[in-house]
Amino acid sequence: MSLAINQTITNSITIPGASYIPGLVFRRFRGEADYPNIWAIISACKEVDGTERTDTLQDVARNYAHLHNCDPYQDMCFAEVGGKVVAYTRGWWETDGDGNWLGFNLGFLVPAWRGRGIGRALLSFIENRLREVAARLIETGQLSASMPRYFNNTASDTETAKEALLLHAGYKPIRHEFNMVRPDLENIPGAPLPLGLEVRPVLPEHYRTIWDASNEAFRDHWGYIPTPEEEFQKMLEDPIFDPTLWRVAWDGDQVAGMVLSFINKAENIEYNRKRGYTENICVRRPWRKRGLAHALIASSLYALKERGMTKAALGVDAENISGALCLYESMGFRVVKRTTIYRKEMRDLIPDTWHLAHDI
Repeated sequence: MSLAINQTITNSITIPGASYIPGLVFRRFRGEADYPNIWAIISACKEVDGTERTDTLQDVARNYAHLHNCDPYQDMCFAEVGGKVVAYTRGWWETDGDGNWLGFNLGFLVPAWRGRGIGRALLSFIENRLREVAARLIETGQLSASMPRYFNNTASDTETAKEALLLHAGYKPIRHEFNMVRPDLENIPGAPLPLGLEVRPVLPEHYRTIWDASNEAFRDHWGYIPTPEEEFQKMLEDPIFDPTLWRVAWDGDQVAGMVLSFINKAENIEYNRKRGYTENICVRRPWRKRGLAHALIASSLYALKERGMTKAALGVDAENISGALCLYESMGFRVVKRTTIYRKEMRDLIPDTWHLAHDI
């Protein structure tokens, strides 16, 4: 099904099956003029959805300056009621290490306008748009018609409205991720580096080597997607970027493993805490099963404590076959939140029953 575009109203979009709400219109992205709208919608959702976010207008601008596999002028839709933006959605795509083409979508709808069909309409739009993108890639030979294609989304266990929307639209939970927190930075386990390895101060000339090593190390993980150049450039501009906190183990001129810690100062101020993050924990194949991850995490925890932090956090795939969950638990981390990855097979047409569903 192709979306009908109303050419009589600049950039307006007609979404078949959308609920009638007086004053409701759907439109396309208007460039930088929409950054304040995006920021306002995210801010309006975070308390109700239980998501800890401290996005600024500058964060939105930085993110949209480094989009990947996404044309926001085609791959976004905004909902307005009476001229006020109340929701938006954006889609993009990736190919994962298992040979799947994944059409990702995100959306935010201010709580006051939920339960009226706006979220359902936006999801309908973005799914159709991703179908069009996949069809174009197949036509141009950039995507094999035989490659499995899916819609992909995520929702934490506090985002109940989003979970209901996805389940009603036919998405199925396929994987879980845990947010883990170490409630204090006392009694950090001692863990020496394996023989022959050393941790060195990270210099700018190391950034690319470390980035490439991280991409290689994560290839063995479920759902691996190569991190694109756009994300590397965005990392360099991020206010939380602080390589002095990184713990990178070297074996000669080879990166063996790493923990790329950071401190989100704005988040700590908003939530009145002193938390650092031990993230991007990975070890390359030749150096695994030698206790390197244990040693790097311990060193990272000490580094965060030296910066005045009193807690540490990280995210982990709940079914990680490397034993990461057990390792993190042994280092004092405990699960505090669960996020579910949802997936739906991409078909050429939306089932007729979709338009008969009750409003969400």
